[in-house]
Amino acid sequence: MSERIKKEDVARRLATRMDTDEATATAWVDGVIETLYEAFKAGESVTLPGFGGFFVRPEPKSWVFKFNPGQRLRALFGWSSTYTGKS
Repeated sequence: MSERIKKEDVARRLATRMDTDEATATAWVDGVIETLYEAFKAGESVTLPGFGGFFVRPEPKSWVFKFNPGQRLRALFGWSSTYTGKS
């Protein structure tokens, strides 16, 4: 699992999954990334059910950014989990 995929690969996979063209899928990927960026910049945390939560907290001289993986990811990687759904 050490291989990385690029944004273009994500868009291509999304296009296939959503039965649309790559340009539309790329626009959705860009939109999601920009929306997440704007939320974090505003100091908001984001939770994506089934995936996990991204938490930000301003500190005096920096920001704290944390990711709390959802149960499905915990099960996938063998982290402590009580997840019993599909893998």
